[in-house]
Amino acid sequence: MRLLLTIAATGLLLATAPLAAQTPAPVAAVADPSLSAADLEIIRTELRADKRTKTAETLALTDAEAARFWPIYDKYIAELTVINDRKYGLIREYSEKYGRYSNAQATAFITRWLDIDIKSARLRTKYVPIVGKVLPGIKTASFFQIDRRLAMLINLGLASQLPVLQTQADK
Repeated sequence: MRLLLTIAATGLLLATAPLAAQTPAPVAAVADPSLSAADLEIIRTELRADKRTKTAETLALTDAEAARFWPIYDKYIAELTVINDRKYGLIREYSEKYGRYSNAQATAFITRWLDIDIKSARLRTKYVPIVGKVLPGIKTASFFQIDRRLAMLINLGLASQLPVLQTQADK
């Protein structure tokens, strides 16, 4: 439960932080990485809402642009959610198996994590021309900058709360 509160607080803080470059303060590793499926779903729902709000606040759209953009955003987020389901599944697995990973399992874990990163980048690449059909180039690029920065901040918050796998030997 301590992890849930820490991730939720970090995620909400990061999702609403200014989009300017920042140097994050170091966060100590969490001793108990347990996290339930319900906990993760609560965090994900809050982060998606905050991400949409921050995107709306940061991306200056006219009413006409907004009418064309937000339905595409919703489709993009729906596809991203499918990818992120796998990521949060990995986080749940990590939480449950931490302290019991073999070398082979650890290698499989990081390979799946990297595959998720690749799928996220491919999704952004797929949507650049789609968003570009409804927004001018500068606003299209701005959206993907905002989206990517928020994703990096959320990932940083998550990563800072999960202990490095090598430390499982200390458990």
